[in-house]
Amino acid sequence: MEIQFLGAAGEVTGSRYSVKFSLDGRDVRFMVDYGMFQGGREATQKNVEPPPFSPKDIEFIVLTHAHIDHSGLLPRLCAQGFSGPIYCTGATFELLKILLPDSAHLQWADLERAERRKKAGKWRGDMPVALYTREEVEMVFAQCELIEYQQAAEPCKGVRLEFQNAGHILGSAIAIIDITETGSPSKRCVFSGDIGMKGKLLMPDPSLISQAEVIVVESTYGDRLHRNLQATEEELVDVISSTLKGNGNVVIPAFAVGRTQEILFLLIDLVRRNVLPHLNIWVDSPMATAATHLTQHFFSQLDEQSQATFKWFKGNPGAVDLRFIADVEESKALNKIKGGAIIISASGMCDAGRIVHHLENNLPRPQSAVIITGFQAYGSLGRRLVDKAQKVRLFGEEVPVRASIHTIGGLSAHADKEGLLDWLRGFKNEAKTIFVVHGEPEASSVLAKAIRDDLGWNNVIIPERLHSYQC
Repeated sequence: MEIQFLGAAGEVTGSRYSVKFSLDGRDVRFMVDYGMFQGGREATQKNVEPPPFSPKDIEFIVLTHAHIDHSGLLPRLCAQGFSGPIYCTGATFELLKILLPDSAHLQWADLERAERRKKAGKWRGDMPVALYTREEVEMVFAQCELIEYQQAAEPCKGVRLEFQNAGHILGSAIAIIDITETGSPSKRCVFSGDIGMKGKLLMPDPSLISQAEVIVVESTYGDRLHRNLQATEEELVDVISSTLKGNGNVVIPAFAVGRTQEILFLLIDLVRRNVLPHLNIWVDSPMATAATHLTQHFFSQLDEQSQATFKWFKGNPGAVDLRFIADVEESKALNKIKGGAIIISASGMCDAGRIVHHLENNLPRPQSAVIITGFQAYGSLGRRLVDKAQKVRLFGEEVPVRASIHTIGGLSAHADKEGLLDWLRGFKNEAKTIFVVHGEPEASSVLAKAIRDDLGWNNVIIPERLHSYQC
């Protein structure tokens, strides 16, 4: 059996792994995830690269969850000739129907806007690239096949697939794949997908798996520890309170799926506990609005605290002035608000969508604050803000950064170093091979060393992109 790492190797985005094995004298190939690279010019170049094999040769795809860095190039792959099934959970399928059309729309909207500005002589730098159309997105939906947690499927002869809850976002799954090559005993490969934090809001703890020969584990925050929930809440309350008292706005770039809903539940819960006063919250993302409604639909998959918070809010709707912005004109009207607003908008890395407009209007204002709650990929606008850039380029123009920038890692949907080690401790025996992926070099290196030192596991590999490994 051979695993080739086409993305999320030495970086966080672009998750896509090819698995090839021998069956009855022929090679069978399938993919785990097929995500988009995000963050800067190099990401665009990698997104347009064709895979190193024909898409027609892929038997099926296992999709761990709906986030664009795991699913975002599926339409392009289908347009290039992949016609097999895409296995995912029901919640992931529903989220794909929100995320992928929005992704296509944003790509074309960014391209059209750039073309207008270039025609007017106002555009500098590389032009955006539209990777696929809305019609190609529809091809993905037609190819999805749903399996729920703890159910088993047989995508093809020699392969058994099961999903367990990864505790990351709605529908997120750990993929357990048993592969039986001709003439060889079965091997269990476990792909972690993105592992959530234990004890976090919204999602249950990630499931523990007891046995595997091969483990592919993420390492987004493999080199650090998150603040606990209490410390996170105190920091969030301090930033919000001081900013609103100073008549500024709080702008929160947030991934539309998962992070937005978690922030909403936390803010409502802080009001419920009288830690924060009445709040005026605007959610300015059609995709986040749809995802929030979908979260209500999958109410039973939330943790108990979030269910209790939601029930309280339904009984006390006036406690928080929560508004979901629908159209562009309403979104533009938010730019007239100079203070007292909490604006949650996508994209989470600040590279596209309505958040860019809110940053354009609030970054120059020292009264305002920007709260970064999720991972910011190298090359992204969000990363430049985290790295304390004094000015940033928005819509081809230089914008000074005078607003305060706050990074609150305790709201992450990813487990930290100890959380990942705890998940790995769930395996009763050492796996024969552990691949550490989905992390920047330092994060992957620190986690790999901890796996060797703390768990005593020996064959720990940080794979290189496009390299293949025998298992």
